[in-house]
Amino acid sequence: MDSRRHAPGIQVKTSAEVEKMRIAGRLASEVLDFITPHVVPGVTTGKLDKLCHDYMVEVQGTVPAPLNYAPPGHRPYPKSICTSVNHQVCHGVPGDKVLRAGDIVNIDITVIKDGWHGDTSRMFYVGEPSVQARRLCEVTYECMWKGIAIVRPGITLGDIGHAIQKHAETNGFSVVREFCGHGMGKRFHEEPQVLHYGRPGQGLKLAAGVTFTIEPMINAGKRDIRQLADGWTIVTADHSLSAQWEHTVLVTEDAVEVLTLSAGTPPPPSFVTLKTTNLVS
Repeated sequence: MDSRRHAPGIQVKTSAEVEKMRIAGRLASEVLDFITPHVVPGVTTGKLDKLCHDYMVEVQGTVPAPLNYAPPGHRPYPKSICTSVNHQVCHGVPGDKVLRAGDIVNIDITVIKDGWHGDTSRMFYVGEPSVQARRLCEVTYECMWKGIAIVRPGITLGDIGHAIQKHAETNGFSVVREFCGHGMGKRFHEEPQVLHYGRPGQGLKLAAGVTFTIEPMINAGKRDIRQLADGWTIVTADHSLSAQWEHTVLVTEDAVEVLTLSAGTPPPPSFVTLKTTNLVS
């Protein structure tokens, strides 16, 4: 791979840069491994944030990318992770919220290691979830992998979005449209923007060396959302459950490599049979 630009604003990573992203991606995933046994009834989201923050800073030597992150038009994000519970779609701010049996929660981790970002999230069950909650989380996981599994040079971003949208809607769920996946590298958010809905053959055509996240947000009810007064937390407008999973991926010369893998990464669904690289750790 060379350092040419694939398209305006899109940086094609060199082999050396990809190796740094593999390290950052693994470290981000290892934070999720670390926090897994702590996601239990009675814990607060603020406690989960403190545990993750200390693990990142004191054990890994990484920087929590969300902490004080302030894109244009936003106040600085006050915590080191995002915890989105039940009907919270994304960017849930940790605090005094106590997790209860039956809750589902997305924990979103982004670390910076040696200037490079690793970004990943997982859904967690707090105790035993409802049938609907479990199905939503499982279908959302499948949606993410429907997108990942087709990544290779020559496909378009519309192909990815279509695969995700089709699977979600076939299962009776809806795709949030206001938020999307994004390029990853030395910046938290780079080009391209990766929509989780779309039409086959439309949008940017992928080439080897591009790195980005696939992170569908899927609602049990309608796709409409609203923002809470904290300026960050996004919830479903109809108060229905929402789920999200996220991996950072690399387009290789002939397939895809998942960069956010660790010992505790859940395995891909059984339908993932296309040629890929590093699907499991």
